[in-house]
Amino acid sequence: MRIFRSFLIASVVCGGVVVLGACKHHGNDAQPDASIPPDACEGLACSIVDCSAKSLPSTTVSGTVFAPNGTLPLFGVTVYVPAGDPGPLAAGVQCDRCALQGGSYAQALTDEAGHFTLFDVPATANLPIVIQVGKWRRQLTMPNVAACQDTALPPASTTLPKNKREGDMPQIAITTGDADALDCLVRKLGIEDTEITTDAQSGKVHLYFGNGAQQFAPGFADGTGRFNDAQTLWGNLDKLSGYDIVLFSCEGGQNPVTKPQSALQAVHDYADRGGRVFLSHWHNIWVSGERNKLSHGLPDWESIATFDFAAAQDETTQLTFVDETVPKGKSFATWLENVGGSTVRDQIQVSEPRYTCQTVDPTKGERWVYVDPLKSVPLGKTGIQDMLFTTPQDKPAEDRCGKVVFSDMHVSSGSSSKAGTPYPGGCSSQPLTAQEKALAFIFFDISSCIEVLQ
Repeated sequence: MRIFRSFLIASVVCGGVVVLGACKHHGNDAQPDASIPPDACEGLACSIVDCSAKSLPSTTVSGTVFAPNGTLPLFGVTVYVPAGDPGPLAAGVQCDRCALQGGSYAQALTDEAGHFTLFDVPATANLPIVIQVGKWRRQLTMPNVAACQDTALPPASTTLPKNKREGDMPQIAITTGDADALDCLVRKLGIEDTEITTDAQSGKVHLYFGNGAQQFAPGFADGTGRFNDAQTLWGNLDKLSGYDIVLFSCEGGQNPVTKPQSALQAVHDYADRGGRVFLSHWHNIWVSGERNKLSHGLPDWESIATFDFAAAQDETTQLTFVDETVPKGKSFATWLENVGGSTVRDQIQVSEPRYTCQTVDPTKGERWVYVDPLKSVPLGKTGIQDMLFTTPQDKPAEDRCGKVVFSDMHVSSGSSSKAGTPYPGGCSSQPLTAQEKALAFIFFDISSCIEVLQ
């Protein structure tokens, strides 16, 4: 599967000629060069210093980007110096083509340690910086950037927003399930409690009742009242389209009565519009169709993977492996080592593994984490723990907008979400587990635009 990357670079006038990027010129503390026409550059481009001409290092800005919790470094986040006003982000689902709003004078992606360096940035006061992955966006202003040296940003400035006051956040919907508490995971990732509400309120994370928690505990943040039923979400394309990301927590069974064919189609069409969907374990119904019922499913999604619903599910832990052959596999494996998700490269110890997903067609999807039958405990076990595909499946890779992740492991082990326990009563306060860190990588990756590398 190919991955598409396309960035919008600002056009800047240099000597009367429009070029991509920005012309190097004198800094604010330098005298104008008489050999350069007055209109040789515009705006911040006039503060880009040609340090190499002085045998000096480039003017750089560096730092490390973290998840909202301020401790988990993130891979693949874009950091850039905007050439113009980035403006507001559009609300609701959309087809993200990776363009940088406002264009850029300098840009970089964070590496597997979450680190970035911007080169040849304008040496000036009040330099704007944008940190963004999908609709997670933080904008800041650097008081001063000195020419021909590095200026490091403190972690407090480079952490993704935990609330709307700090910046932009995607609109997220989570359905609760009594077998996997994805509603608890967002708190570990650092999203502030005030942003976790019902869909009738203004939080950036809305909870819906699947068969897990169905209401907030008294006094919890701004959350009041009971959650609306999950069927009001996944059964309504217009409702789904108000969200950037939806996460469906495992309910312990497919429960097909609550997921009629019309709901399957709605989620399918939401992903085609650019929606991001995360499906935990028995939410395999959206990809596999109803167990043993050929007429209840989505043919194009069903062709992506094979499933064995009778596979034994009784292991408490399992050794799993990261597939480094997929486009981001090597970075995923390196990142997991860096954040303590793997003590041995490519290996993740998974609690409560499941084995329903057996294979993924590599021409239609990507296997990210899997069980190797030659190394499993006991030997012979096989299964795909995490897989990803893009949509619409009938379009070329460069024309796809949506991302769907299926996870056959219960990610939020240690937390629980039960109908009789008001939220967040079942949520663990322990540090992120290895598999929760794996999901964190996937969660922020599905937030990002679809890239195709030729």
